[in-house]
Amino acid sequence: MEAVIEVNELVKEYMVAKKESGLRGALKSLLFPEKTKVKGVDGISFSIAPGEIVGYIGPNGAGKSTTIKMLTGILHPTSGSIKVCGISPQADRKAVVRKLGVVFGQRTQLYWDLRLGESFELLRRIYQIDKTTYEENLAVLSDVLKLNEFIDTPVRQLSLGQRMRGDLAAAMLHSPEVLFLDEPTIGLDADAKHAIRDFIKEMNRNRGVTVILTTHDLDDVEQLCSRLVVVNHGKVVEDGPIESLIHKLTPHRLLVVELQHPCDDLSHPAAEIIKRDGLKIWYQFEKQRMTAAELISDLSQKLPIQDLSVKEPDIEDAIREVYKTT
Repeated sequence: MEAVIEVNELVKEYMVAKKESGLRGALKSLLFPEKTKVKGVDGISFSIAPGEIVGYIGPNGAGKSTTIKMLTGILHPTSGSIKVCGISPQADRKAVVRKLGVVFGQRTQLYWDLRLGESFELLRRIYQIDKTTYEENLAVLSDVLKLNEFIDTPVRQLSLGQRMRGDLAAAMLHSPEVLFLDEPTIGLDADAKHAIRDFIKEMNRNRGVTVILTTHDLDDVEQLCSRLVVVNHGKVVEDGPIESLIHKLTPHRLLVVELQHPCDDLSHPAAEIIKRDGLKIWYQFEKQRMTAAELISDLSQKLPIQDLSVKEPDIEDAIREVYKTT
């Protein structure tokens, strides 16, 4: 299947002025600025197939937003190539924009002084959407996002959750093939987050929209994404299915055992005791060396176990390991 997004050896360089401390340093920097070259993105390559929901994540300053701005044609790369739906965003940005929907959590494309419905009508004219398609899309979006409750409200009077739903609808009015979401649930309460996640799943499932999600909310990642591209210092450090990432980066499991009474010998040759709290003991073991069932069986023969639980690593554990090693 042909990729909907292809990124090859993408580089973005910036010239940054070096500033010195103190009044003398400030004057020197102003009159004789010393500039250094910094790579915000440093040789990134990846491809995304139609219909994927991909989490594009990394710490602050990793190069996420810079990459997204180049994919949408806002920035031009220093070197490397980009194809979105087979088109270069830099060579023909207008053609690419018609195939993209973009939502930035901290910015809006709605018009502050217009009613929400008027903002949609204005976007219809900007994108030159025919009236039949516009009405059909708006009806579907209104149903999924419950827009009718506030479609006649001025944008400036909308709550944050309502505005985000309006922004999502605005991004989908022209039937884009690709949806870029930058922190779409930032600052929202649990109900609003749930509604937006359901909408993203619905658009992906029923319309085959490819979704690229950048977020610091790991609940978004776990509930929406089947694949992660992790960047740090402008480079891709991991790329693969979430399950594979967890499996690769978190080789250990935890077995928490609660005893009926104290015992002298708690050791096991294939597990390390990493914590003790009264009658509770935390064992850490390597999943490739033995299974949880085998460890439980061994311990049950020598210890008076009252209760136990196995803690599987999650996406947060895996991402923490990525940042620790890069």
